[in-house]
Amino acid sequence: MSGQPEFVAEVDQNEYLPAGRRIVDAIVTVTASGADLRRNAGPLSAAQVIMIDTSGSMTMPQSKIQQAKRATAVAIDTLRDGVAFAVVAGSAHARMVYPPQPGMVPASPQTRAQAKAAVAGLRADGGTAIGAWLNLANHLFASQPAEVKHAILLTDGQNQHERPEDLQRVLDACEGRFICDSRGVGADWVADELRKVASTLLGTADGLEDPADLPAAFQAMTASAMGKSVADVALRVWSPAGATIRFVKQVFPQVEDLTGRRTEVSARIGDYPTGAWGAESRDYHVSVELEPQPVGEELLAARVSLVSAGQLLTERLVLARWTDDEELSTRINRQVAHYTGQAELAAAIQDGLKARDAGDVETATAKLGRAVQLATESGHTDTAKLLARVVDVVDAPTGTVRLKKQVAGVDAELTNVRSVKTIRVKKTQA
Repeated sequence: MSGQPEFVAEVDQNEYLPAGRRIVDAIVTVTASGADLRRNAGPLSAAQVIMIDTSGSMTMPQSKIQQAKRATAVAIDTLRDGVAFAVVAGSAHARMVYPPQPGMVPASPQTRAQAKAAVAGLRADGGTAIGAWLNLANHLFASQPAEVKHAILLTDGQNQHERPEDLQRVLDACEGRFICDSRGVGADWVADELRKVASTLLGTADGLEDPADLPAAFQAMTASAMGKSVADVALRVWSPAGATIRFVKQVFPQVEDLTGRRTEVSARIGDYPTGAWGAESRDYHVSVELEPQPVGEELLAARVSLVSAGQLLTERLVLARWTDDEELSTRINRQVAHYTGQAELAAAIQDGLKARDAGDVETATAKLGRAVQLATESGHTDTAKLLARVVDVVDAPTGTVRLKKQVAGVDAELTNVRSVKTIRVKKTQA
């Protein structure tokens, strides 16, 4: 029915355990569909802050600052009428571009034109202190009652003008206050910094080699934010007495470990934040450790639901059955195996690149070789192509590689920032 939430969840697991086994793994696929996912018709109220890097390096080449201006104008045009917005210029400090004084204004033909004129006059100069930009965005959002608060952060360089602990302190203050998509442009941004921002603020991270790709990227991020229909959605997990939740991870469209973000609802119920939803689909890996039961017994291992503002959106059960039938208990669930491999792939890439930066050739070669092997096995062709920019692949199926002697910095950073992106199991696979 129109106006009713349209969330559907499915569970993939092998519920049969051999005698004495404690661990239950399940993949929960949640799909939200329909133009309006809420009981009350109409889009969610929204607010958006756009943070543009205006450090001196944005003029090298000039196309970076020029395309950043174009992209910001496109994002402003993508905002719905009435959406509160602001534009921030970021260097070693943060300053308002529009409106001129700290605050946010509703989008209208007049304010859009004023904002685009102010953006067109931007000049690039100074350093980079991402935490200062995020801190200003946080203050701007604090004055807004919007249901969806979305930020875009664009940088072309390293966060050189503040200490890592300063950035972390700001991120801690921003967590749960707004969503932020982070993007790097050019060749000198740092993947770990972009992923840290996106991970903490439940957004996405990516790098764009060609500044000409910025307008389309800004349009897509803004349109996605404008399309959110349910805010502050939590994955709620109930587990039986004596059980331990080993982990809860989002595993599609990207790997994000939510385990440490659990909010206790009760002794046996915890909520894990998933942010706002539009029409989209995500997969979660829930792993539970249980007290073993006698052969033939069945136990409810977990009840997994999505909730928002006290409203139950969808719910599914994760079961455990102990059996002495070896054929049943040794059956490997394809979804669980696939996403376990995808999480390992992300970790192997990140660990391998870290070892490479530290000069540990042996560890880097082993980790990146394993990454090539996993990418090949899972059919993750995009990741395989990125890995081929940092290693020479001798034999992909066995993970035999050699580190390239010369690697462009952007190749390693792109491989890193996209390491968490996952693919789904192909339905044609056996």
